[in-house]
Amino acid sequence: MNLTGFLIQLLNSLQYGLLLFMLAAGLTLIFGIMNVVNLAHGSFYMLGAYLAWALTASIGSFTIALLLGSALSVGFGILLEKALFRYFYDRDHLDQVLLTFGLIYIFEEMRAIFWGVDVHGVAIPSALNHAIPLTDNQSYPLYRLFVAGVCLAFVVGLYFVINRTTLGMKIRAGAFNRDMADALGIRIGRIFSIVFAVGVGLAAVAGMIAAPLSSVYPNMGADVLIKCFVVVVLGGIGSIRGALVAALLVATVDTFGKVFLPAVAGMLIYLLMAAVLVWKPEGLFKN
Repeated sequence: MNLTGFLIQLLNSLQYGLLLFMLAAGLTLIFGIMNVVNLAHGSFYMLGAYLAWALTASIGSFTIALLLGSALSVGFGILLEKALFRYFYDRDHLDQVLLTFGLIYIFEEMRAIFWGVDVHGVAIPSALNHAIPLTDNQSYPLYRLFVAGVCLAFVVGLYFVINRTTLGMKIRAGAFNRDMADALGIRIGRIFSIVFAVGVGLAAVAGMIAAPLSSVYPNMGADVLIKCFVVVVLGGIGSIRGALVAALLVATVDTFGKVFLPAVAGMLIYLLMAAVLVWKPEGLFKN
């Protein structure tokens, strides 16, 4: 592999890592802060991808579809939290697993009813359907850089909200000691509703911007769910910073593993997780 090829793979791993962080950040918020095991998180990614396809096809603009789909997914998250999840905060993790496992089947059936079982594609917006020349015969797609930029903007925004705002302070207080925060007058129910909606929104937006890079197909959420849990556990339960570092590590190992060690590429990220957990059982960072 020459230097240009290495740079392309490095950019691919960066873009993939930032996209994986958006997914894992939502799961970290829901799992790490709210203590809810949400196996249906991958379904929100699938929801975003199908919204991107359906809205773009009906409206004709990917940008408008992205904005409208983001609002719809956040609203769906608020509705789902109020209707179901808030009744399971104090339940055993087994009850939460059974609930969210059942939701996977419900969402898949709803997807089949509304959108069918065919594989679909979302066209890259014409303004971004270009490539940046790297050498005389190699280039890099502009849309991948756009995806990385959007994800990076969410990284900065999420860090600012969690660490520099009153809302973030309340979220961290509720995660540290929910009863004490409630006794101090913080409306934990409203805070958790916001956190859950943001988690759903992050996963859906990740699915929407990833749709033009890959096909939109049934059960696509299952492909990313396991990697999201790997990132959350590897980075440290509830740690946004840990999720970012772990997502970049997982993406780098996965991308370069497929190039240099294709025969064992599928197991490399799990070997990485095992090695890190032997060294630091709590993950790379504590919440």
